Amino acid sequence: MTLLEHGGFARPCVVGEVPGPRSQEFLDRQGRRESNARVYPRHFPIAVETASGSFVRDVDGNVFIDFLAGAGVLSLGHNHPDLVQAVIDQLGRFTHGLDLPSPAKDAFTEAQLSMLPSGLRDRMKVHFCGPTGANAVDAAIKLCKIATGRGDVVSFQGGFHGTTHVGMAVTGLVANKGPVANGVPGVHFFPYSNCSSCPMGLTRDSCSTNCIGFLERSLRDPNGGVPLPAAVVVEMVQGEGGVVPADDEFVRRLRLLTRELGVPLVVDEVQTGCGRTGTWFAFEQYGIEPDVIVASKALSGIGQPVAIILYNERLDVWEPGAHTGTFRGNQLAFAAGAEAVRVVERDDVLGNVRRRGLQIDRRLGALNGNRWVREVRGRGLMWGIELEDPPGSAPGELAGEVQARALRQGLIVELGGRNDTVVRMLPPLNVTAEVVDMACTILIDAIEHCAPKAGRLLSLVPAPVRART
Repeated sequence: MTLLEHGGFARPCVVGEVPGPRSQEFLDRQGRRESNARVYPRHFPIAVETASGSFVRDVDGNVFIDFLAGAGVLSLGHNHPDLVQAVIDQLGRFTHGLDLPSPAKDAFTEAQLSMLPSGLRDRMKVHFCGPTGANAVDAAIKLCKIATGRGDVVSFQGGFHGTTHVGMAVTGLVANKGPVANGVPGVHFFPYSNCSSCPMGLTRDSCSTNCIGFLERSLRDPNGGVPLPAAVVVEMVQGEGGVVPADDEFVRRLRLLTRELGVPLVVDEVQTGCGRTGTWFAFEQYGIEPDVIVASKALSGIGQPVAIILYNERLDVWEPGAHTGTFRGNQLAFAAGAEAVRVVERDDVLGNVRRRGLQIDRRLGALNGNRWVREVRGRGLMWGIELEDPPGSAPGELAGEVQARALRQGLIVELGGRNDTVVRMLPPLNVTAEVVDMACTILIDAIEHCAPKAGRLLSLVPAPVRART
């Protein structure tokens, strides 16, 4: 299906300043009325009037390619017609059902289980959580604590699992924890396999995946200071941490260790799930089977909130009412989510993810000659470009300039990683080759335009690292 087949736009078009005068009016009213915790309008100062496919149009008539897509929520783009119709059909039948069964919920459950690897799906149960990924992380940790009778949790540096009290506790970002006293106790952080910026100061020729070796020795050491945990929580690709795919050996040994010690392995697929990396779940690419899978964001494909955990049936020990949420019965999300799975299979969306991922890899190869690009990395349609701030610049200054210039040229991209030095792309999974090409052209131009400001310092910056996929 092309963009124009469902009333979409063909290309970005920005005329005048951003924000335009009408957007500024909305932003001013928002600033007076809404919480200071708002984030995205500070990066993207626009007020959206309409959207379709991979594009949004603001109230001033400017059209942007949206490579944020609701932070990965809109897996099939804005207002996919089949998903819209599924929601409309459900809207007149039944919209909210707590945890009562319904045809929509049954179809959604069947669709989600059907997407698991064949050896896994028959052993997994589904729990419907509150409507956010952070609530599902909370549910996963709670379940593991109840099932094991233990209380400590192992997480990884650079990981992100939400900004609720529990989600924040297992997230690496220190800035979020600082203002909140008396955080959740018993969380232990270990190095993650970020090989381009090794947390242990090693290089490939001096490393035998020492990050996982450190965890292995710590958990096996009776004097290691870390009690046997109730769970280990990990992302296969750290999203907010800067699009950092885990090393294959790191994941394999982590699974062997947790299985040996009887510790449930919780894989957070909130951002990587539902096809984002080219398989339905990212863990499939590592050849492992987790004990608990956390999923949310793209489950409905259209932004209707829903969050679940899928877990091994042997962990199903909690009592009725142990983890509830008033909005865990969103029938509109269920109808859209079941339809999204059907569209993914019908239209070979996962194949498109892999093809467009290779296209992005090839296009962004042009950045390997730019001395301010430390690394280009990604899986499927989850990509990050880590930039090096010139000496004398504030941390993340270059990435912020690139983001702002890309927006003025008609492309919405997000930042992430330590000090927001990584420019991130999360396109819709059905994005076309033409749109990817336009977006990459804008992004490459933005980086090349912003980077030469410190050209006299080029000799001080190390050569770029090769792309990592």
